[in-house]
Amino acid sequence: MTTIIMILGIILGVVVGIALPTIPYTASKFLAIAIVAALDSVLGGAASRINKKFNAGVFVSGFFINAILAILLTYLGERLNVDIYLATIIVFVGRIFNNLGIIRRHYITFISDKMSKQKKKTKEDTEENKEKEKEKEDNEEDEVKE
Repeated sequence: MTTIIMILGIILGVVVGIALPTIPYTASKFLAIAIVAALDSVLGGAASRINKKFNAGVFVSGFFINAILAILLTYLGERLNVDIYLATIIVFVGRIFNNLGIIRRHYITFISDKMSKQKKKTKEDTEENKEKEKEKEDNEEDEVKE
C-alpha cells in the first residue's frame, strides 16, 4: 500500500510540475529551501523506518513544520538582508547526508548478509553433493567387489 501511495505521489508531482507555469525568481529561494526541507523529512522518515522507530504523526508534522520553518527563516533573512537560508540549507543537507548514510548502510548490510547466506548454502550443497558422490562411488565399488 505504501508503495502505491509513493508512486501516485510521484505521478501527481510530475503532472503538477508540468502543468504549473515557471516559478518566479523571487519565489525560487523559498521553493528551493522548502524542497530541501521536505527531502530531509522524507529521508528521515525512511531512516526511522529502517530503525523501526517510524511514527506517521511525527513524520507528517515534521514534514510541514520543517518546510514552514525553513521558508520563514528564508523570509526573515530576506527582510534583514542576511542570507540565513544558506545556514538552513547547510543544516538540512547535512541531515540528508546523515539519513542517506543510514539507509545506505542498511541496504549494504542487507545485501551482504543475503549474499553470505547464499554462499553458505551453495557451499553446504556442494559438500552434500560430494558426500553423495562419494557414497555412490563406495556403493559402486562394493557392488564390483561382490
